[in-house]
Amino acid sequence: MNGVRPGVSSGEPGRTPTVSTPYDGGPEATRAAGGDPAPGNAVRQRVIMFLAGLVGVAVVIGAVFFLTDRGGTKHGTAAKSPSPRASTHTSPPPGVKCAGSACDGKDAEAMGCSGELVTTAKTAVLGTTTLEVRYSKTCGTAWGRITGAAAGDQVQVLAGKARQTGETSGVGDTIAYTPMVAVRNAAEAKACATLASGRTGCTK
Repeated sequence: MNGVRPGVSSGEPGRTPTVSTPYDGGPEATRAAGGDPAPGNAVRQRVIMFLAGLVGVAVVIGAVFFLTDRGGTKHGTAAKSPSPRASTHTSPPPGVKCAGSACDGKDAEAMGCSGELVTTAKTAVLGTTTLEVRYSKTCGTAWGRITGAAAGDQVQVLAGKARQTGETSGVGDTIAYTPMVAVRNAAEAKACATLASGRTGCTK
C-alpha cells in the first residue's frame, strides 16, 4: 500500500469526500446573538418597567402629601391669625379721660363721661324728688343722680360690691350725684335715695 488509508483519500472510488461544516448553534443561538430577545433580557426589561412604575407611584403620592400639607398649613395659619376686630383697640372720643375700672370713684363731668355720652337708664320718683341711674356706654360706667332734692338728701349707686354716695351741698342745691362705678351694662347698676325727710327708695 502506498500509505493512504482507505476511505480518506479523495481518489477512492464510490465515496464522496466529506467536508466538515462548523456548527452555528441553531435557532436558539441566533436569537441570543441578536435576532429575538434572549430570556435574560426579557426578565431584565420587566424588572426595569416594574421599578419605573414604583417610582411613578411614589412621585404621585409625594405630590399629594405635599399639596395637602401646604393646604393644611395655610388653613392653620389662617385660623390662628387674629381677627381685625380683636386686635384693634378703639380710641376714646376727644375729651374722655377714662374708661371702665379706671373711672371708679371719679366725677363723670370731670372725666368727660357726661353730656352727649350719657343716658338715663332707670328712674324712680320719691315725692318731688326724681332718682336716676345715669349710664355712659362710652366710659363703661354708671352713677346715681337726684333732682328736685333738698338740703341733706343723699343718693347712692350700687353695682355688685361697688358703692358710691353723693349728697346735696347745702341750702338751694336741688341736684346731687354720685361718683362713677364701672359696669358692663346699665342693668348692673341700681340707684337709691335717702331724703332728709326720712323717705327712701331705689330704682328697680
